[in-house]
Parts: sequence; structure tokens; C-alpha cells
Amino acid sequence: MASTRDQAAQVRLANPHLQDDRHDVLYHIGLDSRKHDFKAMFGDTKVVCMGGSSNRMKRLAEDLVAELGIRLPTGQGLVNVIPNTDRYVMYKAGPIVCVNHGMGIPSISILLHELAKLMSLAGATGVTFIRLGTCGGLGLEPGTVCISSRSLNSQLQSHLSQFILGQPVQREAVFDPDLARELLQLASGLNIEAVSAVTLCTSDFYEEQGRTDGAICEFSMEQRNEFLQRAFEAGVRNIEMESLALAAITHRLGIRAACMAVTLLDRFKQDQVQLDHSLIAQFEGRMLRILAAFIRSRNICG
Repeated sequence: MASTRDQAAQVRLANPHLQDDRHDVLYHIGLDSRKHDFKAMFGDTKVVCMGGSSNRMKRLAEDLVAELGIRLPTGQGLVNVIPNTDRYVMYKAGPIVCVNHGMGIPSISILLHELAKLMSLAGATGVTFIRLGTCGGLGLEPGTVCISSRSLNSQLQSHLSQFILGQPVQREAVFDPDLARELLQLASGLNIEAVSAVTLCTSDFYEEQGRTDGAICEFSMEQRNEFLQRAFEAGVRNIEMESLALAAITHRLGIRAACMAVTLLDRFKQDQVQLDHSLIAQFEGRMLRILAAFIRSRNICG
């Protein structure tokens, strides 16, 4: 359970150039502080849920409304509250925001910068960011929910590397341990197979993840297997493409964050996802149940 201090904490930006009363254009999510009342729209936000697909986030918002019994204003259904952009979609149901982040570190990092600024300008307190996604597993059965403790880059190092003004900058990529532990406990109580995972986050779906089925492959099966084994021995249990930015940016800003991803295959056995969509939807439903249990435990929906 979050402490009283956590529940009251506002998002504090790590940028001395930004003033609290500034005019700010959040270009990629189509919001402008002079045209939109951020406090009225988002000041009550407690949980920001994110995932790659726009359609998946709409379904997630609909499912949460049904699962949690959230009452929407009379005559109003769920609508995309950022219609001025076609890059992202965002749905808000009570204190819960659902937004898609696209694929890969660049796309989610842009969103995280603008979400953090939005939550700060809105004066939201005690906000938790949770990513829900799919992934490849290492030594895990399909359908296992991986809850990340930290994220590794493609060199199996636990930091996000960037070049800022031409200079290398490394930021630690760790998740809130108490939040991860709480989600694991909730999964256990729901009899959902879930594990604490070190997550490998790559900048590419094919070559960096050791796949041999891309348009280009310049390594052998032996080299592929050796890399996956080395990752496994480093604690890696799942592989995806966004957790590194999520961990590094939220850790730098002091935002409580978690990453849940359900495995669709065991990468030791195969490279291609061959599950039908109905089974994938069933697996994704496991994360919904954990998320709903977490929100109930916070008693934020009344």
C-alpha cells in the first residue's frame, strides 16, 4: 500500500528551465495549456495505464469501466480526449488514464516526457504509471505475466544510454520495488502465473532480439542461442522494446512505475508468434485482472 506521502506527492520535473505558471504546448499529444484546463481535465488522475496499441488502450479503458463499475457522466461514453493528434489516443475514466505509446523507446519516451509535464501542470498527486504489453519469454510458458524489477539494454546493462548535446548520458533503469512486489502478490491471489523479471529492452524486434527470421540476419543459430543463454544467466526472463525508457525516465522523475508484459512464446524454442488472437486476448486479460485488483486496492474509484 502506498504511503500517505506517496499519495500526496506531485510530479516534480527535473528541468530548471520550466516555470510552474508557464504556457506549455504538449505537441505530440495535442494539448495546450492555454486551450485546455489541465487541472479540470487531469487533476484527479491516479493511475496512468499505457500500452503500444491504440485499439488495445480503448478496449482496456472499456474493460476497466466495466470491471470497476466506473460511472461515466450521464449520456457520455468513453471518448478519445486528445483528438487533435493521430499519433496517440487517450481515454479517461474517472481517475484512470489509458494511453497508447506506440512501439519502441523513441515513441514511449516522447509520450513519457509529455505525460509527466501534463501531470505536473494538472497538479495530480500520487500518480502511478503502469505499462501493459506483450513480450517474448525466456524459459517461461506462454501466458506468463512478467513484472519487471529492472530493465537491461542490448548490452545487458541496467541503464538507458543517450547522447545529449553530443555527450553520452546514462540513466539507471529500475522500477519501484514495492509496487512490483504488490503486483506480484495480487497476481498470486488471483492464481495468475506471474514472475518477477529482469527485462531485456532492445531497439529492434528482429536482429537485436536475436531473431533469425528478419529481412537481415548476419549471425548463426549458435550465436543466437549463446546470446539468449547469456541473457538468461543475467536474470532476463522477458524481452520487449519499451521498458528501458519507462524505467529510466520515471526513476529519474521519482514517479512510481511498473511494467507488466505477458509472454507469447518462449524465445529459446522459437522466433515467431504463432498464437491466434483469441488466445492472445485471453493472456492479456490476465494483466487486466491484476490491474483492476491494484486499482481496487487503492480505493480510488469510489
